Parts: sequence; C-alpha cells; structure tokens
Amino acid sequence: MQKIRIGGGAGFSGDRLEPAVLLAREGKLDYLVLECLAERTIALAQQRKLQDPSTGFDPLLERRMESLLPVIKEHGVRLISNFGAANPVAAARKIAELAKRKGISITVAAVFGDDVLEQIDPAMPTMETGRPLSDYGDIISANAYLGIDALLPALESGAEVIVTGRVADPSLFLAPMVHAFGWSVGDYATLGQGTVIGHLLECGAQICGGYFMDGDRKAVPDPARLGFPIAEVAADGSATISKIAGTGGRIDLRTAKEQLLYEVVDPHAYLTPDVAADFTTVHLQADDTDIVSVYGGTGVERPDTLKASVGYRAGYRGEGEISYAGPGAESRARLAGEIVAERLQGELDHVRVDIVGVDSVHLAAGQSTDPREARVRVSGSATTREIAARVGEEVEALYTNGPWGGGGARKTVTQMVGIVSVLLDRKRIHPSLEIFRA
Repeated sequence: MQKIRIGGGAGFSGDRLEPAVLLAREGKLDYLVLECLAERTIALAQQRKLQDPSTGFDPLLERRMESLLPVIKEHGVRLISNFGAANPVAAARKIAELAKRKGISITVAAVFGDDVLEQIDPAMPTMETGRPLSDYGDIISANAYLGIDALLPALESGAEVIVTGRVADPSLFLAPMVHAFGWSVGDYATLGQGTVIGHLLECGAQICGGYFMDGDRKAVPDPARLGFPIAEVAADGSATISKIAGTGGRIDLRTAKEQLLYEVVDPHAYLTPDVAADFTTVHLQADDTDIVSVYGGTGVERPDTLKASVGYRAGYRGEGEISYAGPGAESRARLAGEIVAERLQGELDHVRVDIVGVDSVHLAAGQSTDPREARVRVSGSATTREIAARVGEEVEALYTNGPWGGGGARKTVTQMVGIVSVLLDRKRIHPSLEIFRA
C-alpha cells in the first residue's frame, strides 16, 4: 500500500527552529508542515501590515527558511506552512529572494484569499456573544479559515514551498494526503480520518510529550531535546505516529490521547472547512516505543460556512509590577496593590491587582503560608496610551511612597487587539494562487 511521511515541524509562531531542520534532514519525509498561526497571531500580523505593507508575515520566517531551504532542497521535502500570516504573497516573494541569494532553484506558491475584510458586514452577529460586529468599534482584520480546496491547486502546481495565510490547522496536513492518494473531496469518512492525523500533528511537540510533561508525575525523557512528530500515512488514512530516534520526549497512548482531545468541543463533530470529523470512533494502538498507530476516524459533510476571525482595536493596556521580599511580603504586596487601585479609581477600566504566585491564577486569597517574596502586578485598560501609562507610573512611585522594601519595578503599555468570530457563506470566498521562482 502506498504511504507518505509528513512531519510536524512547528506548533506555533514562536516554536523552536531546529526540530524542523532535523525532521527534513533525517525524517525521510515527503512533506514538512509548519503550523504557525493563531487567531491573535494573524490579527497582530495584520496590524504590522497596516504599518508597513511589505510585512505581515511571520517574524521568524526568514530565520526558519535560512536553515530549511538547503535541507528541503537536498532531501526533496515539500514544505507547507501558514507562516504567510497576513501577507502570504510577500512571504513567498521573500522566500524566493532568499533562495536566489543562496543559489537554490526552487518554486514557491503563495495561497491567499482568506482576507475577507471587505466582505464583513457590521451587522453580523459574533459567535462569542451574539452582539453585532459594530459593537466592537474599529475593525482592522478579518481572515476566514480556508481548507484543502485552497491548497490542492498549489500542490498540483509542483511548488516545493507552499505559503498560506489563514488555513485551518489540520487542513495543512490533510491536503498532501488528498493530493498524494487522490482522495475525493467528497469522501468525508476518509477526510475525517485524515483530519484526525492532522489534528495529532498540528501542535508539534505536544504529542511528543511537550505539554504532557508534569515533573515526576508525568516524566518525559530528555525534555531539553524534544523530538517532533512524523506521521507515516497509508492510502486508507491509517497512520503511525513516531519521532526521530534519539530525540527527547515520548509518544505513547497518553500523549496521543491528550493531543486528540485538545481543543475539541464536540468529538462527534469536529468542524473544519473540509469535514465534520468524528473523533469518537478513533482507535489508538501502541505498537512499540514511541510509535502509536491511529485509525478508525470518520466524518460527515463539511459545513456550508467558514469561520472568520475578526480583529479589532481594543484600546491600550497599562501594566506595572513590583516585588516585595522578607517577612510580611504578602501583606505589603497587598497593601501596595490597594494603594495603586485607589489612586487609579475612575481613571481606567478593568483595573486588576494580582499577587503573582499567590492569587494571580486562581484569584483566591489566603492560600499562602507567609511567602518570603511576592510580586504585585497591576493592569488596567484605557482608550489612550497616555491614560494606560498611569498604571506603571503609580506602581513605580511605590519605590518611595511605600510600603517599604519594594524593588524590581517594571512598567509597560501595550496596544491591544481583540478577537471575535463570525460565519461566512463559503461560496463568497475565492482562494487564489501566485507562483514565484528562484
């Protein structure tokens, strides 16, 4: 039976660089996929593009491709990634320029059409609250989740590097399966199984024990050198998940099950642009050390709509932090927070005081037993940068205005991008393709 090998070389924009190179060099891959986008990631990319139209792709794109280009060319690995973010055409052009400088002959395809800002209606209800988009003020971006139908023409073009914007994570992995095996885009049972494989690979090292890791309770060998996953996929959609021998981490039933359930709301209908995948029929089988077989997934007809992530300007967040140490650290930290909150009263929205390490996550005070150090974090939101800066100013003033013993103050102001989602009729969205050659 025909098989292909797909490597998952990145699970988010800031992921490590060297695992993808190792996969391409030693993984005997047909395809390497780098999943580098999230909802907020692409909104921030759109914000950068507004400031400079030649940007908007992943900040690490050039560094990744600097090391990857020679390796994928030498080993005949085709690369697929959504690190084009808000500007896949500029990203593809940049990769072609880099390849030309290196003397590498390569074809790069840019897949775009996910930018649907012009199609957004302010009256559209948002999925999160039901409120119309007009309630969220200044909309700066809107990107629909494309599927395999956007990627297949690029694969058929023979391009060695395929750069996309917002494509659904599992679709990045499913498309090469459909292309290699000739699956019908209407064979939803097989597409459902392929989507399971994509979902297992999309977060990179998570299935290799990364996010699974929990000290001695859930120990992972050699965690500083985690391996990244490889799926060997058969023409019927069944697959084995493994990693390169000698790399750190672990792949077993526990890591596979955790990743299978990751971000799944309804396991009977995991909705993607390609299929409503059914995860309840999936079988996982441990074949050997760091080898797990996956089969049995299925699915039904894809949704008529595509989800679009909409970014809007959400004002500014001001933050300030200061530490207290020694006897009574927590009580002095709480007093400091109370002083700042009182002085900011009426100036900012949503002022929040956290004692980091004591109540900053669970928000329940009184759980500590006289900690020897405590760090106060105060944050608040405002419509202008100047007002947001008041948070840090007041925290810094605690140095001499008390309580005693404060140190290590830090202050920042950040422009915030909010994210909401809407549904669009897929018939209104038309993906496009542009080819660049070096």
